[in-house]
Amino acid sequence: MAGKKIGIVIFPGTNCDHDLVHVVRAHLKLEAVPLWHSEADLKGVAAVLIPGGFSYGDYLRTGALAKLSPLLGEVKKFAEAGGPVVGVCNGFQILCEAQFLPGALLINQRTQFLSRPVSLKIEQNSCVFTKGLDIGTIFSAPIAHGEGRYYVPNDQLKSLQDHNQIVFRYTDQDGAWSEKDFNSNPNGSLLSIAGICNKQGNVVGLMPHPERVVDEVVGGEQGLALFRALASSL
Repeated sequence: MAGKKIGIVIFPGTNCDHDLVHVVRAHLKLEAVPLWHSEADLKGVAAVLIPGGFSYGDYLRTGALAKLSPLLGEVKKFAEAGGPVVGVCNGFQILCEAQFLPGALLINQRTQFLSRPVSLKIEQNSCVFTKGLDIGTIFSAPIAHGEGRYYVPNDQLKSLQDHNQIVFRYTDQDGAWSEKDFNSNPNGSLLSIAGICNKQGNVVGLMPHPERVVDEVVGGEQGLALFRALASSL
């Protein structure tokens, strides 16, 4: 793992890139490499992180313009070759819009921007972001989005279930989930889905922000295990 570089994609409007840089440098002790959207060069990175924010101001749809960037074409080739790619919040929206992952992130059920902690449950531990972690683990992380309601058509939902691609669910503090319970599933996501992966497990997207819970001073270190799982796969 020593000497490995992790790329952090930056679009106009990205605003969570420094959080991920901090995780990579301070906690993983790896080199964080900023990757500007207009450059078609991944600079030899071993993994790619796509941060939250409002890429291109979220014009048209979240991720609709970001998917056209020269850099994202290179990220797609990287992912197709098995390279680890993780998208958080706006990053998840971009991965769905660019069809790295199935489904879409729709306007929250109650049409309000949500910014609050949520409880998440790890549903599988075979993807690059949860490998080796305990299934059923519940942890807290914040959300901050207006378009975070995950939706996928029934045929694709069955495929997600059949291929064990549901990675995280919104739950209550005891791990119980209900799609209709706005206390535990605040944006109304289908089957309380908070994050998924591709069939190969090397591409992961989630709406909550684990990079905001890696230091005790800002509320705990619950999210750190996910990034350590990613680092261990490099």
